[in-house]
Amino acid sequence: MALYPCYLAQPPANQFEIPIQSHELTPQISLLQSWDFVTAAPPPPNHGFRPSPPNPLLIFTPSVAGKYPVLLFCHGFYLRNSFYSNLLEHIASHGYIVVAPQFYDWIPISGTTEISYAAKVTDWLSEGLQPLLPDNVKADLLKLALSGHSRGGKTAFALALGHAKTKLKFSVLLGIDPVAGSSKNSRIFPHILTYVPHSFNLSIPVTVIGTGLGPEKANCCSPACAPDGVNHKEFYNECKEPCSYFVAKDYGHMDMLDDNPPGIVGELSGCMCKNGIYPRDLMRRTVGGLVVAVLKASLKSEDGDFKAIVNDPALAPAKLDPVEFVAA
Repeated sequence: MALYPCYLAQPPANQFEIPIQSHELTPQISLLQSWDFVTAAPPPPNHGFRPSPPNPLLIFTPSVAGKYPVLLFCHGFYLRNSFYSNLLEHIASHGYIVVAPQFYDWIPISGTTEISYAAKVTDWLSEGLQPLLPDNVKADLLKLALSGHSRGGKTAFALALGHAKTKLKFSVLLGIDPVAGSSKNSRIFPHILTYVPHSFNLSIPVTVIGTGLGPEKANCCSPACAPDGVNHKEFYNECKEPCSYFVAKDYGHMDMLDDNPPGIVGELSGCMCKNGIYPRDLMRRTVGGLVVAVLKASLKSEDGDFKAIVNDPALAPAKLDPVEFVAA
């Protein structure tokens, strides 16, 4: 059976790496288009002042000229934003600008600090994003989405709930296997789970994408990466309408990452969590397709793909069970 369009990547997306600067000079830009690396010099002075981002960033853009919605993506605990390159390129190729900050490198930060960093990046978008984009790609910040994986999913929820103030408003929220801590009694501050159904004070559409193997241990020495009581089930249980819920039954907490992420952290990401036995590409296409379908429905008023997936989950490359949608 042919894959549904949203599960297929479109023309190659552009990827920019923006290192943080300790001064106000314009940062260098590394551009990845298809598989060729190009280093671009800073723009000439007539481009005007370009504020440095508060954190290092990866930016993914469509390769076709146009004005596009923006998705802010928060990485998981101790992971690198580059580990999500295939997934984020898939999303960008469907007509979205994806901004993925790196909140820390080797020393994890508190949950409260991570939320404040996410808020600062959000506020930076207004003045800092457009000067970094190709001349033919325009950011539509009136259509701003927020997402995150693992602890980054919890950060995204906390930011949407107002635990840090932002100048820009989010139009839709997506949690990808969000995790609020190692157990119900050991949660990351600030505590956002209340264990009261439909208690999240959110007025925007929310989608939660979970994994079936996330609550399982990889081995006898490692805890579950997305344990019950603090994982996708509870996040969805506390969402108000409109909300949707998809669980990739046969996949684990890290299975939406790139194949074989580099370095020590990349190696650890492949063995610390229970993984599925099927190719990660199917999981990335599934998660990417779900994100694209939700963004199209929420930001572009094009809900055909979303309705098709809800009505026939078998369209997805990976098995989705359960699938739920509660309309407003």
